[in-house]
Amino acid sequence: MNDRRSTDSGLTRELAMELARVTEAAAVAAARLRGRGDEKAADQVAVDAMRAELNRLPIRGTVVIGEGERDEAPMLYIGEEVGLGHGPEVDIALDPLEGTTICAKNMPNSLAVISMASKGTLLFAPDVYMDKLAIGPGYPEGIVDIDADPADNIKALAKAKGVPVSEITACILDRPRHDEILAAVRSTGAAVRLIGDGDVAGIIDTTDPDVTGVDIYMGRGGAPEGVLAASALRCVGGQMQGRLILDTPEKVARAAKMGVSDPTRSYKMTELASGDVLFAATGVTDGNMLKGVKFAKNYIQTETIVMRSSSRTVREITARHQDVEKFN
Repeated sequence: MNDRRSTDSGLTRELAMELARVTEAAAVAAARLRGRGDEKAADQVAVDAMRAELNRLPIRGTVVIGEGERDEAPMLYIGEEVGLGHGPEVDIALDPLEGTTICAKNMPNSLAVISMASKGTLLFAPDVYMDKLAIGPGYPEGIVDIDADPADNIKALAKAKGVPVSEITACILDRPRHDEILAAVRSTGAAVRLIGDGDVAGIIDTTDPDVTGVDIYMGRGGAPEGVLAASALRCVGGQMQGRLILDTPEKVARAAKMGVSDPTRSYKMTELASGDVLFAATGVTDGNMLKGVKFAKNYIQTETIVMRSSSRTVREITARHQDVEKFN
């Protein structure tokens, strides 16, 4: 590489580190309301903090995955322009508070999450459900398939990993709609880790099974979260497939307006998030990979993971913020 710090997209190493500041600000704001039972308030302060930090960045950014459409979300809505108005043109997918219920109940794996990619390279996904299947890096392409039986995917993954099926753990959202998937996975002898919310964290957990204990993610969750998770996997070489659930004429029409011409199409990871990608996530509550925000007497401590696809770099940042006032 001629330039160790940048790529043709303009998504530099420095910009990747600036994203950490964006998620740190959102996480700290939300963490102040952990366990208070007010999902809307926690989400709103995270949105406010993330937007303020984004508007300090030297980018020409457009939110393509956000808090909703303009009429539904006053800030960080789909189509909102953020940044200082100069620098690289980028698409932004974000969730200022992934797991609002988790935060409100002070349960594990709530995150502040953002991804940034070259203009036009993130799937412009409507706010509908998506069937998802994800595994981490190190496996041949195509060993699992979203159209295969869940039990067959578990067996194929165990074979590729070189372990008995009993040593495979699948992460699945705890929802009645997943009863058949649960039964199929358990029929193989594999373990299941049920999560109450936060499937971005669940999918990211597949990137490091030795730490998280999660080998595969499967099930149905939000499409916007699917794009965020795919951004993270792009940076570490995992695999993911997703299919939008467009089961009503209204959803098909909404998706068509966003450029989705085939409502039955399954997307690979590189179609959900292509081009050059940056990703950052900061823990709000303690989780499998990241600890939540810690409020001490004279400092605030955060844990953040920052990823960059062009260099396949993953940085884990534990920051102690002495200047507490900047978060007030």
